[in-house]
Amino acid sequence: VQLQASGGGLVQAGGSLMISCAASGSNFRDLVMVWFRQVPGKAREFVSGISRSGGSTSYADSVKGRFTISRDNARNLVYLQMNSLKPEDTAVYYCAARVWSMVATTANVYDYWGQGTQVTVPA
Repeated sequence: VQLQASGGGLVQAGGSLMISCAASGSNFRDLVMVWFRQVPGKAREFVSGISRSGGSTSYADSVKGRFTISRDNARNLVYLQMNSLKPEDTAVYYCAARVWSMVATTANVYDYWGQGTQVTVPA
């Protein structure tokens, strides 16, 4: 499975941004998809996850109510819509996947990772 994240950039506090992750090389419908983020010197942090069908989603408390994850199984894409962005959302955002039935919030259970996309929200 190959994952390619895109859509990062610089956005002012309070603004919005959508990042995407394209998957190839496997049956996308078998994959639980998640987003993690990482800042230098810290471990990767779970942001959001979505079940294989898209019917179940989960969010870190820090982004709940501001971020929305979705997926398009016909196009092998997963999205993260980020609203009301804050400086503390600044990080490299990674999409990850595994063939499983449930979203997990621990990074080391995911088998496939994208290359990351930088999101910067200046203070």
